[in-house]
Amino acid sequence: MTPPLRTGLVVGKFWPPHRGHQLLLETAAAQVAELLVLVYANPTGHGPDSETMPAPVRAQWLRELYRGDNLTDGLHIGSTPLRIFALTAEADGVPLDTADDYTHREFVRQWLAGQGLAVDAVFTSEDYGPGFAEHLGVAHVSVDAARAQVPVSGTLVRDNPAAYARYLHPLVAAQLGVVPPAEVPRVVFLGAESSGKSTLCAALAEACGTVWVPEYGRTLHEQKNGNLGYEDLLYIARRHAELEDEAATQAHGVLFCDTNAATTALYSYYYFHRCDPALQAMAAVCGQRYAHTFVCAPTVPFEQDGWRGPEALRSFQHGMILMQLDYFGIPYILVEGTVAERVAQVRAALQGRGELPA
Repeated sequence: MTPPLRTGLVVGKFWPPHRGHQLLLETAAAQVAELLVLVYANPTGHGPDSETMPAPVRAQWLRELYRGDNLTDGLHIGSTPLRIFALTAEADGVPLDTADDYTHREFVRQWLAGQGLAVDAVFTSEDYGPGFAEHLGVAHVSVDAARAQVPVSGTLVRDNPAAYARYLHPLVAAQLGVVPPAEVPRVVFLGAESSGKSTLCAALAEACGTVWVPEYGRTLHEQKNGNLGYEDLLYIARRHAELEDEAATQAHGVLFCDTNAATTALYSYYYFHRCDPALQAMAAVCGQRYAHTFVCAPTVPFEQDGWRGPEALRSFQHGMILMQLDYFGIPYILVEGTVAERVAQVRAALQGRGELPA
């Protein structure tokens, strides 16, 4: 069924983006054929709206949340195309936050006209919504104005990120140095290529009656026939975190995870000699995200499946992982031997810490 409204508009600071913003965007996208999003703020009248996360950075976080496997497909929420614009005082003449309602409404009206953009409805969660829509001459749709579904605001998050981390996507939370609370303890397995992580995770999940999360980077690597780009590495970390969150609701007592964002960051440096700051931030909070970290020793027979690098790299990869864990101050346990021996080592360690029944 074709949405009754052709183009929707959402305007906000998104400072930072939170689950309430996502509810607003996703509700709007379900009712329009295309959604436009304007990200801006001007609290001081000089310089960027935020030194640490200015509008272009916040807009890029939103773009990352709604990109798919292939960047060439553009941004979408479901099947609805999404266009996100970052406006600044320097480039676009954004009015001060303290300016009156008319000034803000007229600024948006003129900006849209200057871009040749027409909208059919404005979606907001704020009291200013009806008057704003009337000024633009379009319909207004209110979304959770009472904050009943997602009781959070940007101000609350800025004032106390840790207290409201549950209302943040893992990618955004990491930029603030916090981690959303987990439903169950997460146990992550790291290791060089062909070090037995996937096999061990599957065996442990079966032995412990729970679920595990495969390495999403491997999934996308195969899906794209090995042609991963630099931008894919942050996407891999984001999707892997989302898959963990989804699996956590099905886990029993513990969730086993194959690889984390820190290893993804290593691969970003290895293949592209650089790493997106947002991915760096996700790597930096891995010590908080996972209750326990195990490293698989590269002592099992190497299996070349057509997707891995040469066996000679295993020792180097293993050393880099250990160096990174030491750098972040993340304690870990090295596991080796047969699959059965490794399962026994992990179970004994978790039982000793009360994470699994004896």
